[in-house]
Amino acid sequence: MSKNPMIVIVDDDASAREGTADLVRAVGFAAVAYPSAIDFLNSNDVHCASCLIADVQMPGMSGLQLHDRLVEAGKIIPTILVTGYPTEQDRSRALAAGAVCYLAKPFSPNDLLACVQSSVDPGTAGANSS
Repeated sequence: MSKNPMIVIVDDDASAREGTADLVRAVGFAAVAYPSAIDFLNSNDVHCASCLIADVQMPGMSGLQLHDRLVEAGKIIPTILVTGYPTEQDRSRALAAGAVCYLAKPFSPNDLLACVQSSVDPGTAGANSS
């Protein structure tokens, strides 16, 4: 069996970031977490990420802007966007831009894990928004 898929979490909220990393590790994925989009973009993990979980609203660069920048650079990483301030406009824009899921905080751990699973195994059905 190949190594576990690498899940990258980018969230400026330390407790949300570490809690999400702990959750995905608990079900067997490898996880690494960053406090900002720039920190992630400057890392080597951009090249080995199997899935990206990013907060929509962060200082400097939003999760959606991060996703857009990766796409523009030709680096397509299945992206799950999470937000404490959901709007239908942001949800529509995120999904139209290719995000695999858009979840409102607080979200169910099962919903997030379903999104992660569908990202790393596209044959698996998962929720794309809540």
